[in-house]
Amino acid sequence: MRHRVKGKKLDRKKAPREAMLKNLASSIIIYEKVKTTEAKAKTVKPLLEKIITASIKGDLASRRELIRLLPQKMAVKKAMEILAIKYKGRQGGYSRIIKLGARLGDNANMVQIELV
Repeated sequence: MRHRVKGKKLDRKKAPREAMLKNLASSIIIYEKVKTTEAKAKTVKPLLEKIITASIKGDLASRRELIRLLPQKMAVKKAMEILAIKYKGRQGGYSRIIKLGARLGDNANMVQIELV
């Protein structure tokens, strides 16, 4: 039974899964849209929302949290300087998932996750 268990394992152990999600989140912040599988997009979306909400606060503790969550310095800088201003008046829902269809090789559902 998986009562009250959040998130997906994505067929990976804990450390590789967390590293993949952090890298995916920083790629979304840097490029503002990324093509990935539907399962990965749905798993990274809450992390992305948390990152942008922390960047809107704009204090030192938020910056340190972003440094902990994002592996690239450029992603931290963009989140604090550009995205925080862009989403200042927004209450949430900073990203959207657009379905693209199935991948040819393994028929995985592909989506594009982008910042609104």
